[in-house]
Amino acid sequence: MSGLKIISLGGSGVVTQNMYVYEYANELLLVDCGIGFPDVQMPGVDILIPDITYILEQLKAGKKIVGMVLSHGHDDHIAATAHILPHLPNFPIYGSPLTAGFAEDRMKEGGTDHKVTVIDNTRPFTLGSFTVSLIPVTHSVPDTRHIVIRTPVGIVYHGSDFKLDPTPVDGEASDLTSIKAVGDEGVLCMLIDCLRVERTERTSSERTVGPVIEGIMASTRGKSVITLMSSHIHRIQQVVNAASKHGRKVTFIGRSVERNIAQAQQLGKIHFPEGVLIDKNDMDQYPDKMLCVIVAGSQGQEGSSMMRAIYGEHRMIKITDDDTVIFSADAIPGNELNYFGAIDELARNRVHVLYPDVAPGLHQSGHASMSEQRDLLELVRPKYVLPIGGADRHRFKFFESVARPLGYRSEQILLPSSGDVLELTPNDARVVDRIELKPPIVDGLGIGDVGPVVLADRVALSKAGIVVVVLVRKNRQFDLGQTMIISRGFIFVRDAQEVIEFIKQEVATIVSKEKKAKDEALRHMIEKRLARKLYKIIQREPLIVPVILDI
Repeated sequence: MSGLKIISLGGSGVVTQNMYVYEYANELLLVDCGIGFPDVQMPGVDILIPDITYILEQLKAGKKIVGMVLSHGHDDHIAATAHILPHLPNFPIYGSPLTAGFAEDRMKEGGTDHKVTVIDNTRPFTLGSFTVSLIPVTHSVPDTRHIVIRTPVGIVYHGSDFKLDPTPVDGEASDLTSIKAVGDEGVLCMLIDCLRVERTERTSSERTVGPVIEGIMASTRGKSVITLMSSHIHRIQQVVNAASKHGRKVTFIGRSVERNIAQAQQLGKIHFPEGVLIDKNDMDQYPDKMLCVIVAGSQGQEGSSMMRAIYGEHRMIKITDDDTVIFSADAIPGNELNYFGAIDELARNRVHVLYPDVAPGLHQSGHASMSEQRDLLELVRPKYVLPIGGADRHRFKFFESVARPLGYRSEQILLPSSGDVLELTPNDARVVDRIELKPPIVDGLGIGDVGPVVLADRVALSKAGIVVVVLVRKNRQFDLGQTMIISRGFIFVRDAQEVIEFIKQEVATIVSKEKKAKDEALRHMIEKRLARKLYKIIQREPLIVPVILDI
């Protein structure tokens, strides 16, 4: 019997960029297709997408993609579809109602026209050798599902982002009965969200946020300006309810939140009391004390509606010192500077601003804590466990604090490194291969045209600037007296003539010694030798760009 291979192209050891390949014989089943976010070593980069080189190689070898299943509607699970699907053959895509709506919207925005088949029940459907069913669980976006994959070697429970909220806003709690029934069948391997394993107390219900927002709104003299995750429909519903109770009209500003609300409203996932919703263009017809404005950009993203409002650059909304601005979201790990920078700017303008650090009830996580993870693991009772959706510290903490206390041995807890190919049989789980993953970079309209060399140059520019050395050549002879030095971000030329003269002398020495060198070799030598010399003198190594100008 062939083994089942599980390959993480993102989401194992990282929080975002989720994409998994399940491979059996000549068939591939894909789960999720999400974007990732750049770190400080990737200046100018917009997003990262999963590296599908492995999939393309398997297709070339004659294998077939039988389908893709999407677990929920967050961008780190669906938004890479617009970038990746154009490079793959057509295959069916499945998801819950809101997940399908969000995914189709992202694909349409990216110029890709694919439809997602809606699965709104737990009945199994067949994709090649795989039989798949979706189980409702609670999270911070409605219609989140865990995915049960029945394979020829055993059942795999794909448990991405979740929490066990006993009192969800929409009344649709996690289907623990169906989860237990799957566990009773006998599960070979369980993939489980481990992001909040460091928290021992249970994650509070989303329903607790509404009263906190309502209380703040009651004491606000001017506008209630609220920013949150645009996909958090349950949070938005609670804001709408609070606004209605206090006689405030609700409007939305920002493409992402307007787009998501349109989808949610169309599917009946959000409800507006009669007369509460107004068009953003009609805000000036109401006094500030009658307005609740929900604005996209809770992470302080550059160019977002929230940031433009904060800096007084948004034509629709002006924030005054009578208003209360609420950040009903935590900072995404790694984005703290932008998030708190937005809050700091409001504070400098003496605007009353509230956020979870000063009003903890303003946000509740959508991820399960250690105790909830333990509860789910006990329901499923798999033979092998593979923690996902967290950094390496979260995965190992899950092993130490959740799985091991329940009697799992080290060999039953699977912690594959990025790029490892894991193979499962009914009696074994081991890494059988390794692939090198190089997530493509989306930078502006370009995909894949920014690689390590370009990023290294950008980092060098950000740290020490650039020096352009222009060598003038007449009749095949260099005129070293006309050498020009152009600097940006390194030194101010007029105040550093000694450094400029030193650079010219070093360049003249190199050119004189290497008269027979070809242009490319000469440029390379100037770049390397001059960089070393400058670092020895002033402890800075700018990007050196030699240019040969023939006259």
